[in-house]
Amino acid sequence: MEAQVTEVLPSEDMSDHMGVDIDKANANEVGSACLAKSGEGGEILDYPSAEELVSKARAPVKKEYVRAAPAVRPINECKKVSTEKKSKRQLKRERQQERKSAQNICVAVAKAGDIKACNYGDNCRLSHDLEGFLAQKPPDLPGKCPFIYKTEPCQYGVACRYAGTHKERDSLQVENALSDASFEMNSLVKDLQKLIWKNAVTFPKAEEQLKNLGILEKGKPKSGKTVEKHVAPDHVTEDESVDSPRVEKIDSESSVLSNKSSCPCLSGTENNEGGNNQNGDLPPSKKAKIEDDIVLRDIGAGQITDDDCQQKTDGVEDGSKSQSEHVKTKIDFDTFETDNDAKLNLREKKLIDFRGKLYLAPLTTVGNLPFRRLCKLLGADITCGEMAMCSNLLQGQASEWALLRRHSSEDLFGVQVCGAYPDIVARAVELIERECVVDFIDINMGCPIDIVVNKGAGSSLLTKPVKMQNVIKAAAATIEKPLTVKVRTGYFEGRNLVHSRILDISKSGAAAITIHGRTRQQRYSKLANWDYINECAQQAPDDLQVVGNGDISAYTDWNEHLNNGANLSTCMVARGALVKPWIFTEIKEQRHWDISSGERFDILKDYVRFALQHWGSDTKGVETTRHFLLEWLSYSCRYIPVGLLDIVPQRINWRPPSYFGRNDLETLMASESAADWIRISEMLLGPAPAGFTFTPKHKSNAYDSTDNG
Repeated sequence: MEAQVTEVLPSEDMSDHMGVDIDKANANEVGSACLAKSGEGGEILDYPSAEELVSKARAPVKKEYVRAAPAVRPINECKKVSTEKKSKRQLKRERQQERKSAQNICVAVAKAGDIKACNYGDNCRLSHDLEGFLAQKPPDLPGKCPFIYKTEPCQYGVACRYAGTHKERDSLQVENALSDASFEMNSLVKDLQKLIWKNAVTFPKAEEQLKNLGILEKGKPKSGKTVEKHVAPDHVTEDESVDSPRVEKIDSESSVLSNKSSCPCLSGTENNEGGNNQNGDLPPSKKAKIEDDIVLRDIGAGQITDDDCQQKTDGVEDGSKSQSEHVKTKIDFDTFETDNDAKLNLREKKLIDFRGKLYLAPLTTVGNLPFRRLCKLLGADITCGEMAMCSNLLQGQASEWALLRRHSSEDLFGVQVCGAYPDIVARAVELIERECVVDFIDINMGCPIDIVVNKGAGSSLLTKPVKMQNVIKAAAATIEKPLTVKVRTGYFEGRNLVHSRILDISKSGAAAITIHGRTRQQRYSKLANWDYINECAQQAPDDLQVVGNGDISAYTDWNEHLNNGANLSTCMVARGALVKPWIFTEIKEQRHWDISSGERFDILKDYVRFALQHWGSDTKGVETTRHFLLEWLSYSCRYIPVGLLDIVPQRINWRPPSYFGRNDLETLMASESAADWIRISEMLLGPAPAGFTFTPKHKSNAYDSTDNG
């Protein structure tokens, strides 16, 4: 089925909210979807009652605002919406062409506005053609530079898309002092990244706890076979030359662990099936160093096959001679139990108080730092970063470490990690606690994504209780910060099992557990099972806080769940915040906010300002901001204004009809067309580049088949 594009006509009074002027030609180009309702008289015939609509999970929009589906045109006639993504080869070719362009200006030259400012001179790989860059630079965007109130000048200099306003800084020195408290932290330091790539990072706390658990024995695996060298795992056959210069992707989740001075987690990548990696480009693959001693992982991690355990060494120097050897082992992890004699060095459980606080869920893609900052502005108390894969963090991937960034306004902040094995998770959380400023660390054991589950992480851990306990024990004993866990009710629909894991999770060292009221198979279909969440909360011990999650879209939902769940500490808000981030204001003020389109547009402006400060105000930063803004608009378009509903509040599972807003801007914001989302972005960030395309990333209502679990 081809995607359809709906054209919406903004009115003359929308120019106040757009940040750009709209002339009649542009208005005609936008289209005419805001015209008359269906029928000659403009009336909708045989419109069901509100109760009938709600019974069918359809939004009860007032009859006078409902319209027939607007005129549409095929996707191939629209130049701004794409149905397919570019190939990796095409993207690589475009990046190479961009490097040769004058638009790829040297940062030092752009900041100083002087071609002599770069210390590398002619050896710099970036362009120093300042005149050529200025000639090709697009016109400045309306508004002020997002860094104009900072003490230091804008770091993007002439490359800033608001460069014309930089001269106003001198008259704003009084306000400059007020901006010093706003900053970001938890950046990946380049020196640390190099140490990670060189396998020079040590994990003494993690290794100690792994030994105490019986998961790790110094110098030899649990089977007692001594291994003389540190070998890097790879999926190769026994007769394949280990000295081959070929470098392949390797699965860090089945890697061999090094001893004291080696970083065991950097021997591979978190592979996706089909060669796709969800975290973007990786740094060049690096061969693992070989030490005199080695330790093999022996963990409660699920049974692995002989092929998965085939390992090799990569061109290791021993004096003047290169050595290589194969190591092959098989461990039955499903039957592994922790040695009773191995005492875990569990300190007193680290507690954290979530009671009554408004908790913004970690949200993939959209839950970025600017969005969390916006939610803090609107009343959120607890924020958590997007899910980061432990193995990618241990490889030093900059894109993964970016998920740990924290803004100074996030006063109660945690990071969420995901991993399948105790050693990988323990080392990752130790590194995070050592290098980052966080208040708690959350382990995602409920992620339903296939590429995560197929590696034994996420929801897959729900089916392996011993492995699940070992992951929590190893991580909780390694760090000083509180450890929390996020789970679903079970793996298969109709087979809830978290209630049987509650006590074990608490004993393993978790300070809190968040329960999403759906199974892995349900994904986001059907309603969350809050009766089961309350049942689990009643079985939880006093030192384990229980957080409920699922389908909170109004303050009445929040009140109902907390009142009915006597042992619930708080509720986590996820998709409700994507649809309307002002839900936190509604909860604190205990009201249904009939927010106007102008107020919603002001919220979009705040998000864009925060995003430009985070990703940058140059062309690249502007387009990155546009991309994430569009991802958010693909959710926020589902919001139905309170004044348009016969029954309040709106439910998360209601399907809205095609309807008019109370003004043209409100109608445009209700559009489900990607082309209209792009038009909204152009009101805030200027015209999209030539050939710009956008395809929404998520399919939030996906439901897995029984075959797929």
